[in-house]
Amino acid sequence: MENALLLEVMRSRRSVRRYTEEKISDEQLKQIVSAALLAPSGHSKYPCEFIVVKNRELLEKMSHCRKGVAKMLEGAAAAVVVIADKDKSDTFVEDSCVAMMSMELLAASLGIGNCWIQVRNREAEDDSTSENYLRGLLNFPENFACQAILSLGYPAKPPKARELDKLNFDKISYRE
Repeated sequence: MENALLLEVMRSRRSVRRYTEEKISDEQLKQIVSAALLAPSGHSKYPCEFIVVKNRELLEKMSHCRKGVAKMLEGAAAAVVVIADKDKSDTFVEDSCVAMMSMELLAASLGIGNCWIQVRNREAEDDSTSENYLRGLLNFPENFACQAILSLGYPAKPPKARELDKLNFDKISYRE
């Protein structure tokens, strides 16, 4: 893979919250979660596990896991819930984030829109924690923390890619 190709995927990846009715194939979902399984993990502990949801009724229920933020799940073709065993590694938060980003980039490379929905330290519409709300729906163990959900679907409107020449390079300093 050329560096320019990866940079192009990164440039064009934007959060997508409105999707078409088109389904995502099982092969594409497998590729997306494969990217998560290939993501690096602190001390090679790999505490993350992934719950793939395609059921429309369950996606609608999941859309209430955050106050006003997760509504895109109602129209998503699928979602991947990232959970991590807190007892397995002290880097479970970081490992979850790396897995999420890997899935975002792979999905974008396939033309599949996606949006990161933060779960950790957030509240559900019913005033419970987002994590407990999802635990009740998805039945994952207490020792697993839910970090985030990746909504997936074909974009209703193609997102505009970011322009490389407009990046804020003032945020970079060099020590030579």
